[in-house]
Amino acid sequence: MNALRPIFKNLKTLNYDFFLVKESVLRVGPRKGQKAYSAVPKAPSKFSAAWLVERIVRETSLSEGDVRNVLITLKNITREVVSLGGSLDLGDIFSFRTVINSKMETNEKDVCAESLKKPHIVVAWKEPVRKALKDIQVEVDNPARKKSLTPNPSPKGEGSEENPGPQVG
Repeated sequence: MNALRPIFKNLKTLNYDFFLVKESVLRVGPRKGQKAYSAVPKAPSKFSAAWLVERIVRETSLSEGDVRNVLITLKNITREVVSLGGSLDLGDIFSFRTVINSKMETNEKDVCAESLKKPHIVVAWKEPVRKALKDIQVEVDNPARKKSLTPNPSPKGEGSEENPGPQVG
């Protein structure tokens, strides 16, 4: 588990400038047909399994084959835990559990295997990851906002003849 700590170690210091403003037309709701603007990612931030293997190899004494074997074994264990309907704790990263909810039947006799809903997995992130999520600083590349935030100099404001601003002495 200590091998993965360096991956999350520096997340709090990064500043993500991955968003830009996109115009779209609303399709439903009371504002249907009106233009709306939202922040969307400039590019997907997806890291591959090859990137993960390379990063772990670089920051630990494990070989590439060792890391790949660990990931394959983890996949097999995860598959087994899910098929048994269990939960798995992955240390400082997250834990997950298999959940199978049931429909509410009116009669006790009606409760059967068909009453069960589709199985799904619930992921609970651990404190280091939750803290990293809270510490993310984002910026939106919005040229329209940058233009409106620059104040126009007033003719009688600071720096004019009537109000020269702070004086030394």
